Amino acid sequence: MKRGLFLRLLPFFLLYFCLSPGEAALIIRWGDVLPQHSPSINAVKRIAEDVQKGTKGRVIIKVYPAGQLGSSREMIESVIFGSQEMVTEGAANLGQVLPVLSILEAPYLWRDVSHMEKVMNGGIGESMNRSLLEKAGLRILGFFYYGVRHVPTTSREVRSVKDMKGLKLRVPENEVFLEMARAWGARPTPMNFSELYLALRQKVVEGQENPLPTIHSAKFYEVQNYLILTRHIMTPRLIVINEGVWRRIGESDRVLIRQAIEKGIAYNNEEILKQERLLIQKFRDSGMKIVEPDIQGFRDAVLKKVPGKFEQKWGEGIFQKILDSN
Repeated sequence: MKRGLFLRLLPFFLLYFCLSPGEAALIIRWGDVLPQHSPSINAVKRIAEDVQKGTKGRVIIKVYPAGQLGSSREMIESVIFGSQEMVTEGAANLGQVLPVLSILEAPYLWRDVSHMEKVMNGGIGESMNRSLLEKAGLRILGFFYYGVRHVPTTSREVRSVKDMKGLKLRVPENEVFLEMARAWGARPTPMNFSELYLALRQKVVEGQENPLPTIHSAKFYEVQNYLILTRHIMTPRLIVINEGVWRRIGESDRVLIRQAIEKGIAYNNEEILKQERLLIQKFRDSGMKIVEPDIQGFRDAVLKKVPGKFEQKWGEGIFQKILDSN
């Protein structure tokens, strides 16, 4: 057998000889809306490799980026019903299933990544995981740091919240983002992520809001002229699995999967933080104008209106509790 052919077939030989007779590998389809080469997709690919190797082929993760399995809403529903096994999705979108989760993407809530990690890995995060299990049969296995969100615009230079008035701003299809945009005076326009590049190029929308690495990987800088550093939301993207699928995995393999996910999270978070340090200059070099706006004005407009609208869903005092946690 030629060496090149042997190397291509080696994984299949290993899988065949590692599985017991009659034992079928558990296939896990892990979907995401993010582009092929984004840090979290690269992290999931690393996780998939580690899981297949660690479980000796008993568990195989297949990665589906760029909305190949559907929109955010469709994939969340598919994982609930078990027709898809895993998804990585923003907390606010999962808030459509368990409303309290949307607080994790509340504007101007987090101080930094360590603040987010402490809350997510503590009592508040554990309580949310239990509630999501009970309500929808979904288990949170961790979260990827997605970055700090900013507002790139196509033809409008925004320096204060007043400059946002009437701006047609694409936001994800969830209430927190919609109310944030309204608090700024913008015209929120929900739209699937996969449709956004073309909508910006055709000027269907004038602006969008995303973290710097996503702006880069989706090439939005090609069709937008201004980057407004609003720093309005720090996003945790939750790694979620169908609980029925999780229970089908042996205990030792679950440990291996958790370890692989922890490694993948560390890789993703380090890569996102590194990109955030470097990308502003790269965008400037590409021709974008970088704008440092009056952040306090943006923050005041949001905090005046948004938390109060969701206190009943989030729970009384939880926003302030997270805000004040050390």
